[in-house]
Amino acid sequence: MKAKVAQGKACKGTVQIKNSNGCLQLVFSYAGKRHYISTGFTDIPTNRKVVEMRARQIELDILSGHFDPTLAKYKPESLHSTVTPIFTPINKPRIETGPSLVELWEKYTDFKRPSLSPSTIAKDFTNVSRCIDRSLPTKTLDGAVKIRDWLVANKSSSTAKRILTQLSACCDWAVKSQLIKLNPFEGMSTDIKIPKGKKDDGDINPFSQEERDQIIAAFQSNQNYKHYASLIEFLFYTGCRPSEAVALQWKHVAKDFNSIRFEQAVVISQSGLTCKPGLKTQKKRIFPVNARLANLLKSIKPSFRAGEAKVFPSPEGKWIDVHNLAQRAWKTVLSTLSEIEYRKLYQTRHTFITLALDNKMDVKDVAKLVGNSPEIIYRHYAGQSKEIIVPDF
Repeated sequence: MKAKVAQGKACKGTVQIKNSNGCLQLVFSYAGKRHYISTGFTDIPTNRKVVEMRARQIELDILSGHFDPTLAKYKPESLHSTVTPIFTPINKPRIETGPSLVELWEKYTDFKRPSLSPSTIAKDFTNVSRCIDRSLPTKTLDGAVKIRDWLVANKSSSTAKRILTQLSACCDWAVKSQLIKLNPFEGMSTDIKIPKGKKDDGDINPFSQEERDQIIAAFQSNQNYKHYASLIEFLFYTGCRPSEAVALQWKHVAKDFNSIRFEQAVVISQSGLTCKPGLKTQKKRIFPVNARLANLLKSIKPSFRAGEAKVFPSPEGKWIDVHNLAQRAWKTVLSTLSEIEYRKLYQTRHTFITLALDNKMDVKDVAKLVGNSPEIIYRHYAGQSKEIIVPDF
């Protein structure tokens, strides 16, 4: 009787045997990392008994502390060297199918991990991994067309294009690493056209000065979310990125309150919220504090100002999750201001830059304050904030 294919994740220290497109695969976790080993055996009772022996060996090695982290001991070459070659019921030899998309993506992620931020790994790479593991109709490279068609039919144009781009990059790396001969996803993403959509975080639609002040006042009077009022005020007064603001510690604020040093950001990683050194476009920048901003900082300064203490902690004293802040507090408070058009939290940055330019600040100075290049300010802000007057002629 054919053994039942395992479903779901294995318990810690156990090894599952899965059917992956007709072939048996070993799946297990070790040291917090998920491993997939293709055995090369077709799923027939005789082959399954052989693979079960190897699964038990891995479990024993993990328990006894003799686990081989290189996996060489458990891969197909080692497995086949200890057994007689198995033939399928129709008396044909096993056909090598090459590495699966799951294995390639895992290897590619490990290769890229040192050069990527924790947030990129957590969001972009983990999302693709989850899609490969749980959703795609096939996990073999010869099913690339089927994968493309499924993505186009089940995902938005931008998501399908992004995943295909990442799968192609993975396979390009695999070709260079001599793991596969051809990239089956090459050029697929270019065929997907993304329609022009609604405004997003990158669009500039700033609040007016009056709207800014109404939003700050609304946060200050809101019983559920007034804890975040000082942070919202700070975002409007500095134009910094929200991830930079929530990462501020009192050691970054000068003792005389005349400057702030931005040099880290809170991002989402695989382990949760993580404070990482460096900013999006630079290592650090100094922001000069005016009288209004100094008064804000003085009003929230704790009596004992420990350097490592957070300037804007969550109600529980932890890092503030910007995504949750935007989805809950920001949306809720702005919904009470019916006269103000809803715009996303990131527009606090666009508002500061636009108001600074409206008040005749030099473009280069504004760029330095917010961590952009003058070219970006000219391209995206200066033209919009400048009133065009047609002279009489």
